[in-house]
Amino acid sequence: MAGVRCGDDVSEYLSQNPQLAQWIESFRGYCESSKQWSARREFILRNMEAFPTVKPGTCSSSLDRLLSLSMVWANHVFLGCSYPQAVMDKIKDMGEGIAVQDPPVHKTTRAGITARGKRSAPDDGDPEGCVKRSRTEADGRPSGRAAARSAIQKSGPPPQAPAEQQPFFNRLYKAVAWKLVSAGGFGPNLDHFEILRSCVESCKQTVTCVFVPLKDIAGLPAGRTQKDGHVCEIRCQTVYMGTGYGRDEAAAKAMASKEALKVFQGRKVTVKICRRRYRGREVEDLVLLDELPRTQGFPPALSYPFQDEPQDEGPDC
Repeated sequence: MAGVRCGDDVSEYLSQNPQLAQWIESFRGYCESSKQWSARREFILRNMEAFPTVKPGTCSSSLDRLLSLSMVWANHVFLGCSYPQAVMDKIKDMGEGIAVQDPPVHKTTRAGITARGKRSAPDDGDPEGCVKRSRTEADGRPSGRAAARSAIQKSGPPPQAPAEQQPFFNRLYKAVAWKLVSAGGFGPNLDHFEILRSCVESCKQTVTCVFVPLKDIAGLPAGRTQKDGHVCEIRCQTVYMGTGYGRDEAAAKAMASKEALKVFQGRKVTVKICRRRYRGREVEDLVLLDELPRTQGFPPALSYPFQDEPQDEGPDC
């Protein structure tokens, strides 16, 4: 969409192309505010030319990738989420020139930390190191600032998040069930990602895929010691659904989609807050689960939509 400069231009352009407007509107998230959707819509339209196979009204892997990148960009801008550096560089280039009115300020994102100066080496390997060194009060209790940091480090999705997300995933469960019935049941020969994508979009949401080279992942499950290939993590509405490993991004996405669809084989799905590893530390994450008991933990998280870090309170310890 060459020549589009701002939100007003986008609105005018879409008013002149009603079919395009109707198609693009179908990608608006159920919980997106008008401000967030306006910005993400502009991101999608600006970058369509970079994905030649993206055609209005037509599903394709390029469209899936563009929509995923738009969600990653929006999560970064409005929620302060951070992703692997290659992904951050990609969305920064794609989002260049998009003016967001009164964007939220995330003072302690990784970029903000870098801007204030380098942290000492122990902080990189020990997320609680700063808190530990701040415990200097005579009675041995954390200082006010240390206590605030400690509380933030334990934060993540709000307690009400599972209940808020559950209605959407109940609808998605029904959509997936009907889709699998029409496909003859769950099996290895299905296009698992296409089934998942189409069902999610029928519920007016998009699938988010994050890719990371296998060699960059620490704490892999047993048997995943090889360094070639990629890892894909699938989320929807910030809820983790599955992880897959493959020789390339397409294979990893297919495996992650298969793992995600396995959850829908039971009588119901449930959104819960679970403990996962993210960048070497334990975090609380929203996870979609079935009724079967789990015998092992979750794969390490590749992304984390709940980067709720403390505001700048002065010099770091």
